[in-house]
Amino acid sequence: MDIRITARHFTANDSLREYAYSALKKLERYYNGIVNADMVLSFQKLQNSVKTVELQVKVYGTSLRAVSESEDFSKSVDEAIDKIERQIQRYKSKMQEKERITIRKVYEKV
Repeated sequence: MDIRITARHFTANDSLREYAYSALKKLERYYNGIVNADMVLSFQKLQNSVKTVELQVKVYGTSLRAVSESEDFSKSVDEAIDKIERQIQRYKSKMQEKERITIRKVYEKV
């Protein structure tokens, strides 16, 4: 899996990059067909200083996307990873159902 982490409008420190990288590596235990993952960390300098994480994961055949906002980057990363995990599990179950249907069709023809 190719992992790319980008910080928009600021420079991310090494601990934040390592935290995001380790969180993205954990996605491989859910599905090994992940081609690449792009994470964009952005910082909006408003009154509440909202931190946003945009995560796009490309798997064979489709692209999954999650956006999370909070006051802390680690919390935003965790929320985005949770959203992507649910999407991966849904994608996996759809693919398994398609395989079952095609297998049934083959058995019915024989």
